[in-house]
Amino acid sequence: MPPDALDTLLLDAGGVMIFPNWDRVAAILGQHGLSTSGDALRAVEPPAKRAIDEARRIAASDDAQRGGAYFDLVLDGAGVQRGAARDEALAEVYAYHQSENIWETVPGDVKPALTALRDMGVTLAVASNANGVLHRVMDRVGLTPYFAVICDSCVEGVEKPDPRFFEIVMERAGGRRESTMHVGDLYHVDVAGARNTGIAAMLLDPHDLYPDADVERVRSLSELVERVKRRRGA
Repeated sequence: MPPDALDTLLLDAGGVMIFPNWDRVAAILGQHGLSTSGDALRAVEPPAKRAIDEARRIAASDDAQRGGAYFDLVLDGAGVQRGAARDEALAEVYAYHQSENIWETVPGDVKPALTALRDMGVTLAVASNANGVLHRVMDRVGLTPYFAVICDSCVEGVEKPDPRFFEIVMERAGGRRESTMHVGDLYHVDVAGARNTGIAAMLLDPHDLYPDADVERVRSLSELVERVKRRRGA
């Protein structure tokens, strides 16, 4: 559960507030003669993400390496044939990501949830493994004003699950361990990293990918708001 005196909430960005623009990815694939749809890619994304969230893989790789494996798994799952055309399309996707960030889709419940959390007096901070352009995309999709702090691992030179990254975010947000919680979507990155820093953790798990995980789970940010509201009112 969130700490009773919760006053600082660290939120992951990708997979929690912003999601890949699979329609854009499908369009780029189509330009290279590879037929699929955004819906097909979205449908196979959850198990692909779960597959990369394994303790030994996390320990032996960095976020960029896992990102490449993630896209390969999604495209494999959607039946997109491997080969030169796929490689060229992915290079174009990656170029867009490096410039603008392909994680640019914001579900409709995100801004209302952030507004509700902020109205409760909770300090919000972003703690995200990203590629150096997180601030740009947060500005572009209108999420920046909700946050006191936005920390991009590429900019900071250290990434989750390293406790040093969480400590940077907490220090800038003015948070204390006993009253801070982190919410993310990857157990071995977000939950393990937060716990190793000495702060509470919650897992956003809308697809029930972690039924046996030893952590409190929510299916949406709207549910997170209700959990925090009940806890702070207890």
